[in-house]
Amino acid sequence: MRAVIAEDSVLLRIGVVKVLEMAGFEVVAEAGDAATLLSVVEEHRPDIAVVDVRMPPGFTDEGVRAALVVKRQWPNTAVLLLSQYVEERYAADLLSAHTSGIGYLLKQRVADVEEFAGALRRVAAGGTALDPQVVSQLLVRRHSDPLDRLTPREREVLELMAGGRSNAGIAEQLVVSESAVAKHINSIFAKLDLPRADADHRRVLAVLRFLGVS
Repeated sequence: MRAVIAEDSVLLRIGVVKVLEMAGFEVVAEAGDAATLLSVVEEHRPDIAVVDVRMPPGFTDEGVRAALVVKRQWPNTAVLLLSQYVEERYAADLLSAHTSGIGYLLKQRVADVEEFAGALRRVAAGGTALDPQVVSQLLVRRHSDPLDRLTPREREVLELMAGGRSNAGIAEQLVVSESAVAKHINSIFAKLDLPRADADHRRVLAVLRFLGVS
């Protein structure tokens, strides 16, 4: 799979390139600002773009805005945002408009090569990857809504779903069977009053409900 990287820190960019290559990606272009990112995505049409949230010239939300343009103009390109700090609204901005091929991780996750490579592959394959710290803050912030109906175990399952884990991945993380995970997920759907539809659609709706963007 082919990737582009948008990161103004040269040292971090070198590190991300190495991780991508170790994960089996071909890095076809690098960018140090949002404008260059859009240019190289248009030229190369990569499978995934790894994008810093804050980039020149303003170092505010240039990366997020560029990521939204990428998903709108080249929807087949997945986007993984990297941020120095937890900024929930940026994850919400992307997920409110797009429910596949999206990731938001803290930069410190790059150091865990295996975990970061797994997140890259999930996002490039059309899944999602949300940083555990973002998920934890969203859990703490929640009050008096259907999510309060969930048991602690169901909350754990939904948290892992929001992080982009498959049923098998959730089962491995919680050391339970996949059938147990499936039962928890069906219970989550029922408690969140989600209409019967295909499983993937309800899964996305459950995560969006959890993130507060639907």
